[in-house]
Amino acid sequence: MKRRESIKALALTAISSGVLLQSCEQPKPVTENVPSLLSGIDRHPFEKVRDEKLLKDKFFDDHEMNTIKILIDLIIPKDEVSGSATEAGVHDFIEFIIKDIPRHQLPLRGGLKWLDNQSLKQFNQNFIDCSSTNQIALIDQIAYPELAKPEMKQGVTFFNLLRDLTATGFFTSQMGLKDLGYVGNAPNRWDGVPQDVLDQYGLSYDERTLNESVKWED
Repeated sequence: MKRRESIKALALTAISSGVLLQSCEQPKPVTENVPSLLSGIDRHPFEKVRDEKLLKDKFFDDHEMNTIKILIDLIIPKDEVSGSATEAGVHDFIEFIIKDIPRHQLPLRGGLKWLDNQSLKQFNQNFIDCSSTNQIALIDQIAYPELAKPEMKQGVTFFNLLRDLTATGFFTSQMGLKDLGYVGNAPNRWDGVPQDVLDQYGLSYDERTLNESVKWED
């Protein structure tokens, strides 16, 4: 399975294209007055109401969600750099995003059922009841599209979508941004013209310019 470096490239591509995060339906204005659960987000009132409804609704049942948690931690496990996908709350992100983008619901739910069917065929157990060795053995059959057998096509499609959502959810979380080394917008720091350039032209800074415009205190 692809590790963090490949996942980062995938996530950044998905984020920049905006494919995963664009809703396929335009929200309709709602006049109902519901207390906001999404503090700090600049949203129109009807958008807040819609988002709050999505947060309250539940799509995946417990079995499906437990399966998702195992899968996303196989995709992005905990390592020496940062925590796992579940520790970053990626499962909650996926639960929200598939309600916001309903076209993902059937592929994900169908994919989870397909995974259990394959697990029962191969190991006589649902996926979540299998050993980690058997879980990885099954995922290896769908994690590499170019190597997957034709009968695994549905699983490949499912796992590609789940991997994209996992990468997007993780690398837009606080933990994932730290993993990427993203520090946000910061003022530029100008340290003046390099000394070798000044020497080349026989120039130098006077003391006032050095103190007021060039020197920085850390």
